[in-house]
Amino acid sequence: MTDTVLVTYGTTNGSTAEIAQAVTDILRKAGLTVESRPARSATNVARYDAVVVGGGLYAGRWHKDARRFVRRNRVLLAERPVWFFSSGPLDPSASERDIPPVRGVQRDMTRLDVRDHVTFGGRLEEGAKGWVAGMILRSGKGGDFRDFGAIEAWAGDIADALKHA
Repeated sequence: MTDTVLVTYGTTNGSTAEIAQAVTDILRKAGLTVESRPARSATNVARYDAVVVGGGLYAGRWHKDARRFVRRNRVLLAERPVWFFSSGPLDPSASERDIPPVRGVQRDMTRLDVRDHVTFGGRLEEGAKGWVAGMILRSGKGGDFRDFGAIEAWAGDIADALKHA
């Protein structure tokens, strides 16, 4: 059984961090030892048996902190089970169909033999940082499109895989 898991994430306005926390909670309920850390401060990957990496999507790219984490830890990540998630569509599309990973994430998935990737809906609400976020909100396209039932189911699948490893 694999029992020490790192859940790490790149986020700007906190939506991806909340998804990572939901994943962390489910893995803990399954009896795994889990640490959740922002990708920019996650170090010493060697001490974890498995890793979940999440990144918010911005203009078709994963959050820079998630990208940098993967690049910094490529060798160690290739030696353990890894799962990726993305968050970002500001519409119900992520709940209606499987959204494939963006090109850079797909490339890393192939290099690292990532077990699975899923895209969850995002959240953008008043007070969000950034000029683009402000434009999106002014156009009326903000909101919370995260499906916590789907997030919990996905995390449950990871827990099952790790407990039977």
